[in-house]
Amino acid sequence: MKKLSVITGKPSEELARKLSQKIKANLVKSEIRTFPDGESKITISGIISKRKSVVVQSICPPVDTNLIHALSLISKAKETSDEVIAVIPYMGYARQDREFLPGEIITMKVLGKLFKGSGASKIIAVDIHSMLGFKHFSIKTENISAIADLAQYFKKLNLKNPLVVSPDQGGKERAKVFAKEFGSEYIALEKKRDRKTGKVQIKTKNVDEVANRDLILVDDMISTGGSIVKATQFLKKQKCKRVYVACTHALLINNAENKIKKAGVTRIVSTNTIPNKTSIVDISNTIAKAIK
Repeated sequence: MKKLSVITGKPSEELARKLSQKIKANLVKSEIRTFPDGESKITISGIISKRKSVVVQSICPPVDTNLIHALSLISKAKETSDEVIAVIPYMGYARQDREFLPGEIITMKVLGKLFKGSGASKIIAVDIHSMLGFKHFSIKTENISAIADLAQYFKKLNLKNPLVVSPDQGGKERAKVFAKEFGSEYIALEKKRDRKTGKVQIKTKNVDEVANRDLILVDDMISTGGSIVKATQFLKKQKCKRVYVACTHALLINNAENKIKKAGVTRIVSTNTIPNKTSIVDISNTIAKAIK
């Protein structure tokens, strides 16, 4: 028996397969049966290591279902393994890390209790939306970044005088790190989001340095794509050339991909934390390094 097992839920099966090869682990897959009332019945197939297991499951849409699957797989792994590392490539609920409006529940605080209660020894997430969320966890946590992997991909493209752009000030540090890896300058736009309606406005007036340059809009995640659409429309008015989007997590809810393309984006490039057709950058090697 191998000393290490990788147990995977359906959304992360391909990523888990690549990870298991890199860390020389036994791959344990799961089958899901959904009952008419929406309940899931999970059956795993494979041998779980007694020493250590790695559960790989993104908490992507349907978020609540995939969260229950992740917790169930961790619990099953803990029945056999002394140590269970939960790799959550995309951490759903990470935006709910504080009480923005009175009465809001800090769901990350609930998740901290659930992961501990299910038997996880440690959580590894990739580009979690806010590190504040992990302050609600009493078990070990680690956030790893896919920025270097994304930057390496863009180095292979033939871009004209490229510039890295963050769609907001909150992502300024991310754009700075990406630009350093990629080897270019960076800027950050200013945006305003209505907390109640979610509507986004770009507050930046004009940016002379984007004219006649290819741009890489860098973000941690794209959900409905509202911020990317607004930023692209603004940048196109500033006479830029092509606009590319680089993000770790491409949720692309409610026809977001078409809306982003319609706004003028040439290509969306994301990692395989969430499986879809834009997920062309593999991060299994970065996760493997964190586990080793």
